[in-house]
Amino acid sequence: MSGDQSHTPSPNGDGDQCQNPSDDSAGRPAVEAEIEIAARIQQAVAAALAEQRESVLRAQAEVQNMRRRCEGDVEKAHKFALEKFSGELLPVLDNLERALRAVPDAQREQVRGLYEGVELTLKGFAETLARFQIRQVNPVGEPFDPQLHQAIAQVPNPSVAPNSVLEVMQKGYTLNGRVLRAAMVVVSRAP
Repeated sequence: MSGDQSHTPSPNGDGDQCQNPSDDSAGRPAVEAEIEIAARIQQAVAAALAEQRESVLRAQAEVQNMRRRCEGDVEKAHKFALEKFSGELLPVLDNLERALRAVPDAQREQVRGLYEGVELTLKGFAETLARFQIRQVNPVGEPFDPQLHQAIAQVPNPSVAPNSVLEVMQKGYTLNGRVLRAAMVVVSRAP
């Protein structure tokens, strides 16, 4: 070896001289490209995760809304299950009331047992219907309400306010607040 050249072995023992890390310009673009790709993948994964979270939240909200609707439907089914059956019973109630009105006062004593039997039957029947939230609409003297009443005639009457119910031709009934049958009424009008 000559004296003016000194040879320092490299740490890996291959005999090459140590290279300066700042001189590695060829490997840097590849590393930056990999970092950029990793960042893009991470952004795509984050976007997909956010989309899935939103989808799960929407699905949970839809299930909760469906549960509420079903609970409401079941509640209505329980509440109004008797609607058709109750509607079929109303003519029986009407006939019992007609039977009582058909007996003249002069003959009541002669048929007192029968009259009282029909009267008790009517009372028991009405109480049974009331236990199942079937309410009678008998609006004599009340203002006309088109939700509950059906006007079949108008009569001029100066002694009462216009649109007041003067007479009930057929009583109405409601089931849990829903009209089973509107009351058929005669309504006053201004003369």
